[in-house]
Amino acid sequence: MDWLFFTEVLVGGLLAGVMYSLVALGFVLIYKASGVFNFAQGAMVLFAALTFVSIQAMGVPFWLTFFITLVIMVALGLAIERVVLRPMVNQPPISLFMATIGLAFFLEGLAQMLWGADVHGLNLGFNDEPFDVGGVFISSFDVFAAAICAVLVGSLALFFNKTRLGRALRAVADDHQAAMSVGIPLKQIWAIVWGVAGFVALVCGLLWGSRLGVQFALTLVVLKALPVLILGGFTSVPGAIIGGLIIGAGEKLAEVYLGPILSGGIENWFPYVLALLFLLVRPEGLFGEKHIERV
Repeated sequence: MDWLFFTEVLVGGLLAGVMYSLVALGFVLIYKASGVFNFAQGAMVLFAALTFVSIQAMGVPFWLTFFITLVIMVALGLAIERVVLRPMVNQPPISLFMATIGLAFFLEGLAQMLWGADVHGLNLGFNDEPFDVGGVFISSFDVFAAAICAVLVGSLALFFNKTRLGRALRAVADDHQAAMSVGIPLKQIWAIVWGVAGFVALVCGLLWGSRLGVQFALTLVVLKALPVLILGGFTSVPGAIIGGLIIGAGEKLAEVYLGPILSGGIENWFPYVLALLFLLVRPEGLFGEKHIERV
């Protein structure tokens, strides 16, 4: 086996996995606070990326464009919480899930109505030139993107575990009624989480849009977070990190070493097969909480 080539593929997969972790984090934030699986997260990523490139095309400087788009995405998250989630409190989970599916189609249509449906390139001002580390060639953009994702994921992990607001959010995730009984403002916590989810969607949109172009396919990339969540657990920030690394490395290695044997395009379906096998062994994920029901 060519160990240098193996290492190159593995490192590339791990760096892509960090970006998957950031995508999965958007789902974890919402699910952890409200128990809602936000199917509209992919549409939020597309909306953020399309808004950014459209504003930047007007000649607005990069950082001002980023700030304007950030304000729009935070406002969008707050509006979703107020208009969609809050009126449906205490409804069955399937009703909330169906609401987010409808929201996804609405956001996709709204984004294309406002900014058009053309494919756009997105330049973050960073040249993707591979560099050599001991004979292993690594994409400089992948390192840059992984560093951004790692800082953001790490910051949010510290926020959840070390700050008062983060502990309040964890309390809300454990038991809504108990959290309210000790004075935790449930609606404010939900609003903050949806606002942060809007920010995460913006960062995801910029990084994945720069790699793939700003197009409808961005909504499909976000679905790659599903295997990550199954492996790591739907309520765990560390689980999103570990799950992303496993999926990122696994799909790249499978594509290179199993692709020629099985068929092309194994990278597209291998993560889902891996997640399906994992469900048979540990349905709650590596860091998920076991639910014991007594009858």
